[in-house]
Amino acid sequence: MGGAGAALGAGTMSLYRYISAKADLVALMDDAIMGESLIPDGQLPADWRAALAMIARTTRTALLRHPWAVLALQGNSAAAQDGSFGPNGIRHFEQSLAAVASAPLDTAAKLDLIAIVDDYVFGHVLRAGEQQARAARPDPGHAAAIAAYIEQQLSTGQFPLLARLAGDPAARSIGDLALLGDRFERGLQALLDGALADARPDVGRCSAAGSER
Repeated sequence: MGGAGAALGAGTMSLYRYISAKADLVALMDDAIMGESLIPDGQLPADWRAALAMIARTTRTALLRHPWAVLALQGNSAAAQDGSFGPNGIRHFEQSLAAVASAPLDTAAKLDLIAIVDDYVFGHVLRAGEQQARAARPDPGHAAAIAAYIEQQLSTGQFPLLARLAGDPAARSIGDLALLGDRFERGLQALLDGALADARPDVGRCSAAGSER
């Protein structure tokens, strides 16, 4: 609460004049971030893949602006878990449903796809946030200690694949922040390809299409 109060130019306790509990504040913060992930009216593509990809990219960008959010907005209290049911959270879900409306999938498969894309975005942002935090607060001593420990472990001969990877220049790109966007795009497109390949088709739509031939 102290950080939020400072950002608003208010003391921690003064926030409770407007918000009854920390959980309520967390829910409001969650919904505010969901608002940043919304696509402006009229800009959602008609193609379902393009639309879902746009939502994923916009959500990723919003969460990366607030790298603390993925962890800080999780909680066991009911209000903390209900942030996605706020006004912006509901609009975000509505947009996701609109995005997959034209997909040749049944309702269950569409909901699965929305959830899978959300999981992918949140997982990516969590990993990206960790890398950004390390880059923002470099600790040469800590990094040297980790490198020495890994080198000692590799010298035991118990990790031949890791030892081989350590000598491969391609391995240096794993932690490259500049490549996060490209990696996200490749993963997103692969996810959409795979989800469509495994998904249950919309039988009614397929039958109607067949009758038109």
